[in-house]
Amino acid sequence: MTQRIKAGIVGATGYTGVELLRLLTSHPNVEVAAVTSRSEAGIKLSDYFPSLRGVYELTFQTPDEARLDECDIVFFATPNGVAMKEAPLLLELGVRIVDLSADYRIKDIPTWEKWYGMRHESPNITAEAVYGLSELNRDAISTARLVANPGCYPTCVSLPLLPLLQAGRLKTGAPLIADCKSGVSGAGRKASVGTLLCEAGDNFKAYGVGGHRHLPEIKQTLNMLQTGIADGLVFVPHLTPMIRGMHATMYLHLESGRHPHEILADFYRDSSFVDVMPSGSTPETRSVRGANFCRISVQQAPQSDVWIVLSVIDNLVKGAAGQAVQNMNLMFGFTENAGLDGVPLLP
Repeated sequence: MTQRIKAGIVGATGYTGVELLRLLTSHPNVEVAAVTSRSEAGIKLSDYFPSLRGVYELTFQTPDEARLDECDIVFFATPNGVAMKEAPLLLELGVRIVDLSADYRIKDIPTWEKWYGMRHESPNITAEAVYGLSELNRDAISTARLVANPGCYPTCVSLPLLPLLQAGRLKTGAPLIADCKSGVSGAGRKASVGTLLCEAGDNFKAYGVGGHRHLPEIKQTLNMLQTGIADGLVFVPHLTPMIRGMHATMYLHLESGRHPHEILADFYRDSSFVDVMPSGSTPETRSVRGANFCRISVQQAPQSDVWIVLSVIDNLVKGAAGQAVQNMNLMFGFTENAGLDGVPLLP
């Protein structure tokens, strides 16, 4: 008999919450048993999200009302600061957790508190959390109780660099520039002047230049894989006038050796969700829209020793909900692409 598990989603009213719900509709091993929201408690899920009419008969409940303790896994699609308060009790009750917020991503607690501006409520739990970059920590994720799902920018930046870092190919002391762009959905489903159509549409701007919260998360991965590389990182995010999609252009200096395209292609040869494109390609955000893919290309800048690595993901899928489902599949021994076989949307 095919194993089936019950899943709960805490904070299911945001974009990552509804994306989880969309992806899990086609998962052969999962029943969504509970969706919570303090502000929308009592409202039918299908009334709040018309796209889910005829799919779910669930009603939003408060976290206290929902029987999350009866779930096998709970996804926290909540603002930062919620999971660190509520996850420890669920873990004690035997529930496994994938946290899509930043509460357990950064191992150094003072660093986390500095960047997120609050006291961490469960630092002891952070020590056991597995960083959920699936292609990096597949084995550790498979036995984890708690997975810290990576941020969208760290996913888009880290996946192309993993093979090169593990091979020790980046030059120590040289600059590493990550020039990144994100669709407006990356800001979440909250009311904000900066993400209004009249503000974000027909516009392009950098933000967080003085320091973005994903910077220490990216540096943590770099430091773990190749000493000294994080010191040269310059990370600049930009807001683009599109709903979803993320693009990272990275400029790096490499030690001599095998062609970087060969390293990337070999590393990801058996990966279901990373596509290393032919040399000279330029991946497009629309080529991953709605799907759990990262597409990567690499080429050398003309008449230069600088290498250019390009990476695209859907920030709501591979950058959030899709990677969370991928991590769940690893945790429960399901086929890694279960529920994630959707082809990208075009146009």
